[in-house]
Amino acid sequence: MTSSVTTSRPSPAAPPPRPTARGALSRSVLDRLAGRETRLPDDAEVHAADPYGDDLQLLLYVLYELHYRGFAGVDERLEWDPALLRVRAAAEDVFLSALRRDSGPGGQDVAAAVDALLLEPATDDGHSVSHRLRKEGELWRLREYAALRSLYHLKEADPHLWVVPRLQGRAKAGMIAVEFDEFGAGRAEDIHAQLFADLMSDLGLDPRYGRYLDAAPAQALATVNMMSLFGLHRRLRGALVGHFAAVEITSSPGSRRLAEALRRAGAGPAAQRFYDEHVEADAVHEQVVRREVIDGLLEDEPHLAADVVLGIEATEHLEGRLSAHLLAAWDEGRTALRAPLTAADGERTAAAGA
Repeated sequence: MTSSVTTSRPSPAAPPPRPTARGALSRSVLDRLAGRETRLPDDAEVHAADPYGDDLQLLLYVLYELHYRGFAGVDERLEWDPALLRVRAAAEDVFLSALRRDSGPGGQDVAAAVDALLLEPATDDGHSVSHRLRKEGELWRLREYAALRSLYHLKEADPHLWVVPRLQGRAKAGMIAVEFDEFGAGRAEDIHAQLFADLMSDLGLDPRYGRYLDAAPAQALATVNMMSLFGLHRRLRGALVGHFAAVEITSSPGSRRLAEALRRAGAGPAAQRFYDEHVEADAVHEQVVRREVIDGLLEDEPHLAADVVLGIEATEHLEGRLSAHLLAAWDEGRTALRAPLTAADGERTAAAGA
């Protein structure tokens, strides 16, 4: 009788492994998730941390992830552990205070903040990742960009769903209309997270959820943590709507450039499809978000105008920080990741690509 060996592959629904700590704060939380008795940091220790640093951003990412898929081997009841929630609240105070301080002038002029998003530069201003990738992005840079963005795109739209029960009327209906498209309009194969997994496979990357968490710098973690922060707190529903508007309004032109970059670099059809889909879908979504979600929210709750502006400005602030990090690394011919992609990912390192 002939026997065959079957290679076991993790289920796509399997939670990711716990990441590696990046400092004392994240180490204490990860030890607690591993079931080890350890002292968690007090508020003073958390408030002394760099709000944009690796340690605090990983701490937040890990604790937020308990509300999504969690981590392999971690007791699911820890999602609502009071001691961990206390640490998360302190870290959120640090992060939110920094966003309020650094993101922009603020104010309540939502129309002006939205109009600023519509001012698309005619040429590359030197700060745009999509312009750079379209013009000169080699395949290894596109792969790095996809690996970083996978932290969000493999759960695309999930953080935004938290706001739906906190809206009403036109704002709720408009939000659901956009989210319906994000989740494939009822077709599992068209869910945008699945389209991004297909893009990753086409680029020779590992499409498993959470696979590149350890490789992602703090700048990338912060963009995803902001969504969870705004989404999980009802008091920040206006900021979530502002963030959502910033994403949808700026997505279409950037996606067009990224689709062109992938075609120029010789990526396959699945990689191109993800961004092609966003060029068309997000052009429509922009109108819905502006006229129904934002206008509907402010018609019902005009006092949230300043929070909507915060959401827009915080998104631009954190995306700017990430862009600066990526472009600085690529200009020097080095990886923008904390560790370069390996041959196991079908990837050349920056050094090999130079």
